[in-house]
Amino acid sequence: MQRKYIVVTGGVLSGLGKGIAMASIGNILSASYKVVPIKCDGYLNVDPGTMNPIEHGEVFVLDDGGEVDMDFGHYERFLGTPCRFDWNLTMGRVFDEIRKKERRGDYLGKTVQMIPHVSNFIMEHFLKVGRESDADVVLIEIGGTIGDIENELYIDAVRSLSRKVGRENILFVHLTYVPIPYGVDEQKSKPTQQSVNLLRQKGIEPDIIIARCSEMLTENIKRKIAKFGNLDADGIITGVDVDDVYKIPLSFEEQGLSQLVARRLNMSVSVDLEKWKRLIEKKESARKEIVIAIAGKYTSLEDSYASIIEALKHCEANCAVRIKVEWVDSEGEDVSVLEGVDGVIVPGGFGSRGTEGKIKVIEYCREKGLPFLGICYGLQMAVIEFARNVCGLKDANTTEVNGACSHAVVDILEEQKGIENKGGTMRLGAHRALIEKGSKVFDLYRGGEVLERHRHRYEVNPDYHEALKGKGLVLSGMSPDGTLVEFIELKDHPYFVATQAHPELKSSLLKPAPLFKGLVEASISYRDAVVGD
Repeated sequence: MQRKYIVVTGGVLSGLGKGIAMASIGNILSASYKVVPIKCDGYLNVDPGTMNPIEHGEVFVLDDGGEVDMDFGHYERFLGTPCRFDWNLTMGRVFDEIRKKERRGDYLGKTVQMIPHVSNFIMEHFLKVGRESDADVVLIEIGGTIGDIENELYIDAVRSLSRKVGRENILFVHLTYVPIPYGVDEQKSKPTQQSVNLLRQKGIEPDIIIARCSEMLTENIKRKIAKFGNLDADGIITGVDVDDVYKIPLSFEEQGLSQLVARRLNMSVSVDLEKWKRLIEKKESARKEIVIAIAGKYTSLEDSYASIIEALKHCEANCAVRIKVEWVDSEGEDVSVLEGVDGVIVPGGFGSRGTEGKIKVIEYCREKGLPFLGICYGLQMAVIEFARNVCGLKDANTTEVNGACSHAVVDILEEQKGIENKGGTMRLGAHRALIEKGSKVFDLYRGGEVLERHRHRYEVNPDYHEALKGKGLVLSGMSPDGTLVEFIELKDHPYFVATQAHPELKSSLLKPAPLFKGLVEASISYRDAVVGD
């Protein structure tokens, strides 16, 4: 079969869920084909690694160390395919590559222009990703909204791609919005009509229109949109609001999306969503509820911890429990907010703000036997708390917060010293850890070797390993050379586990992250024992 391309664009307004829509299409097709996603962002950062998570959402880290947009989390969770950094394009990265090509002399004798040189570079990148990944289907999400100046070159690139690969091998999906104005109680198609018209002005004819709406589209509105878009009514799919994004592939398939794609691209599609559907039904039928607190400093934007929330959703489905998330701002130091909580997560972060609040939360968990999971910075804070309150090292701290502390139990990685550039220079990507047999972490992972993703500059200072172990802190997972602490735990505690890694990044509905599943199971037991079943 000749390689196929599916391009997803968006109109009317941002934040409609292009990433989820594209991931859902890929989910439907992935039972039959190898599907590879590409994300195109208009911002001039080379990658999102230096952006504030409150402004942009979390940075998603890949196995190869690439720092990418959080939409890649949706792609991996829905497709079951580990992504690569090369599958992410930003205009900053595009311009950087063009500048390098010009300096090398690749364009000698030519005036380098936005069109054709930059748009052709983008188009050739799409082809290269498909070729190098040996994909059957390449999904391309164009970030932003049609008409944005930031995505003009991407739009021109996919228009050129259509000519290059043949119109029979490329499918355009346009995501729009159908509002129901308050007091009118009528679905309005005009924003969609204007968006489609703008898309056509760019030289792209949509093959499928997904219309986001708070309710299923009426047949009348579908016919109206279809007529304006020069489509049959069955080419209009309702992107209906749902309470769980994992229902979206099921909704799309109920409306016949797979066969729409099959007919337009002349390919056969076999869909297998049964296990996916069963897990969602298991979650829906759950009667037990637990409360998990997330103590961090980016709580004003939940997208800052998107993968943690998704990992908890995966546990809901696999453990048949409903999880209520309580956000705890770590800048406050009142641990009374943890009363009534069944488990606590202290997630990753950077800098000094909120650290003392996190330490107090961890102390409370350790002393009260409250299930606790520390992630990245959460592990470092747990080590500091243990060093201060159990080992008696009152001035224990991380040099990230206090470079003059007398007990730097957390210090910068040796290879990070002297690094000036902030982007893409941390310890990034998948790294192996060897797990101590007989430990809780060993049981959770069911093996002695773990490969999890990382994003950090600091580590537990090796000079303090023996002192920590001497007071009962179990260093249950170490780097292969024995220098870096990857996992810690306490033996005489229902669940006190922390990792330097970010296991939430590899969690999925079909395979929840072991440390999160362990926390949820421990929290269920805690509620049963303390509160009563």
